[in-house]
Amino acid sequence: MIKEGVTNLKTIYDYTYAQLEEYAVQKGWKKYRAKQLFEWLYRKRIDDFSLMSDVSKEAIAILQAEFTIDPLKVISKQVSKDGTTKYLFELQDGSAIETVLMHFDYGKSVCVTSQVGCNMGCTFCASGLLKKQRDLTAGEMVAQIMYIQKELDPQEERVSNIVVMGTGEPFDNYDSVMNFCSIVNHDRGLAIGARHITISTSGLIEGIRKFALAHVQYNLAISLHAPNDELRSKLMPINKAYPLNQLMDAIRDYSVNNNRRITFEYILLKELNDTVECADQLSKLLHGMNAYVNLIPYNEVDENGYKTTDSLRAMKFYDALKKRGIAVTLRTKHGEDIDAACGQLRAKHEGRL
Repeated sequence: MIKEGVTNLKTIYDYTYAQLEEYAVQKGWKKYRAKQLFEWLYRKRIDDFSLMSDVSKEAIAILQAEFTIDPLKVISKQVSKDGTTKYLFELQDGSAIETVLMHFDYGKSVCVTSQVGCNMGCTFCASGLLKKQRDLTAGEMVAQIMYIQKELDPQEERVSNIVVMGTGEPFDNYDSVMNFCSIVNHDRGLAIGARHITISTSGLIEGIRKFALAHVQYNLAISLHAPNDELRSKLMPINKAYPLNQLMDAIRDYSVNNNRRITFEYILLKELNDTVECADQLSKLLHGMNAYVNLIPYNEVDENGYKTTDSLRAMKFYDALKKRGIAVTLRTKHGEDIDAACGQLRAKHEGRL
């Protein structure tokens, strides 16, 4: 529900480095003002413009009048016994979004939301219980990272990896997502390496082809979840518009033009897509591609009736892919004791669960 009578200030996190340079020139400032702002925002991580000691009072007054820094407020926070932390944030217009911090051996990974709600309608996903209300701005995505980074600062830890895999379809909000990646990747900012940033799509072909032409170094992940059209169409309505033959053509073109390995995300659903037959079909679908499969244990949502695959069936599926020459990982389940499913915490907050 959008709050009435709310006056929103644009967050300065919306601006890429190049856009801040343009803004500085428009204000009659030197271009180096962008460097100062980026360092104060992303290196020193201020939450108040008045703390910028090397910026004039006049410039600070202009920034205070035109921008906010952090557009988020925490509604709730859940911490799992494995350390997985799920945040429910409120935006300036009253919308609620989720963000997840996960702890891995290789570092701290944050799953970022790109839209308020989702129109993809995947039947296993709690995000689909709440239809898309609007796209997030680049700054609203950056703010998710910044809030968590500021929490990690006292322990001298840092966000090392980002996955744009939360609520929403990133390629349905293409420009804002790409600006977000540019901001967190910039070496004067958080300097998170491009190869530590992953964008996950459910299969929006126009977005994949546009991404291929951009020739960026961010990783591409495909939410696949089924090895044939019949099953995928049942799980993911987008497959009716973009069936597997069209999707795989676009992915192969991306891989050839960018010489990059593709990740295929595959949630294991008990006695549905976790059979050895499905593993055989999946191996044939991916044959010859520079790709690997990330098998994901399912976080159950009571309303949709799907169950997570037990460990024995998961290992049989994993072994079947391995024997067929497919690079594959089986992800450890995270946040099992909290509302870990994508969209679950927000849906409960909105009274949908």
